Amino acid sequence: MIKSGLLSEPKHRKLLFSAGLSWLFDAMDVGMVSFIVAVLAVEWQLESQQIGLLTAINSVGMAVGAAVAGSLADRYGRRSILLATLLLFSAASGLSALAAGFAVLCTLRFVAGFGLGGELPVASTLVSESVPPNDRGRAVVLLESFWAGGWIVSALISYFVIPHFGWRMAFAIGALPAVYAIYLRTSIEDSPSYARLRSDKLSFGDRLASLWSKKYRLSTFTLWILWFTVVFSYYGMFLWLPSVMMLKGFSLVKSFQYVLIITLAQLPGYFTAAFLIEKVGRKFVLVSYLLLTAASAVWFGRSETEGMLIAAGICLSFFNLGAWGGMYAYTPELYSTAIRSTGVGFAAAFGRIGGVIGPYLVGLLVGLNIPIATIFLVFFIAIVIGALVVLFFGQETKGIDPDRSAIEDGLTEIKNE
Repeated sequence: MIKSGLLSEPKHRKLLFSAGLSWLFDAMDVGMVSFIVAVLAVEWQLESQQIGLLTAINSVGMAVGAAVAGSLADRYGRRSILLATLLLFSAASGLSALAAGFAVLCTLRFVAGFGLGGELPVASTLVSESVPPNDRGRAVVLLESFWAGGWIVSALISYFVIPHFGWRMAFAIGALPAVYAIYLRTSIEDSPSYARLRSDKLSFGDRLASLWSKKYRLSTFTLWILWFTVVFSYYGMFLWLPSVMMLKGFSLVKSFQYVLIITLAQLPGYFTAAFLIEKVGRKFVLVSYLLLTAASAVWFGRSETEGMLIAAGICLSFFNLGAWGGMYAYTPELYSTAIRSTGVGFAAAFGRIGGVIGPYLVGLLVGLNIPIATIFLVFFIAIVIGALVVLFFGQETKGIDPDRSAIEDGLTEIKNE
């Protein structure tokens, strides 16, 4: 067990677990979509472009939700927006079970995506602000590790439920987080740093302008490129994973089984990143894990045998999700409390544009009979670009308190302009 102030403080453990469960439910919903589209492709006779559109529309909602909820959380508090977005995505996920056609399902997936996209940056901001600086990075990476738990749950549901009870039952299970929101309402509170800010809040215009002020400009540029390349590659690869397995000649059930095995590798990816991020810093974790993700993507795209596919997929899961953990830990640390949730939300929103393009692009390329190896080479290039931008332009934030560093001066600059 990792020994730190985070684990010794009961209130921090409670917050991490409470926010983590909501994160798990998010991942469960996103993960199930990747399995469900493989079934709908057969049941509804969807073309590859339609599959790409269905997976992409979820990211459109996440992009809008991240920007809107991130901004609202700086105005109305992290806790209230976290609860609202959790309820929204739960309701939309449950209603997806009743969808009678492709257009209705796309609409509901947009709404679910709005709730999902809004919840994630708000939850990471809340946890980042609520723990001591020496545990902050580790805490957020551990929060992100609940994402792996959600994907594992989605893989289990898809493997055991969908073949026997159908995809509608899987969506119905996605409504359960609404019940959890009742508990969450009484178990968490806003961070101390946000509570101190209640009487000195910036307007939305000032917050938005501050993201591109002199003090924050380079950080915002770095984060937006990082988020775009990571989300583009992740959703392009992982939402198509079951379908790619089928394209490589494996049955539906066998594909689900392999994806479950690959998904299990996400957990050690997170845990190693959580250990390293406070030892060697954010930039090292991000750059090294991203470059190893890129290498794994090329390996997976070229693999044909069962053994090679599973081995490459495990490495892809391990390093890609470790990088995600590092990214979520890194992002809130580059902004002060007054604009933090807005900064995280807009970085995530820009990244979700990549999440729209990635899966839809795969659908187009598959429809044009482009080899899987070539498609995964596109993701290799994108991930390398993200790693290089962090390497050359990223600021190391290990041990830095944004509210007491030079970054804070950006707010003064905005007010004086």
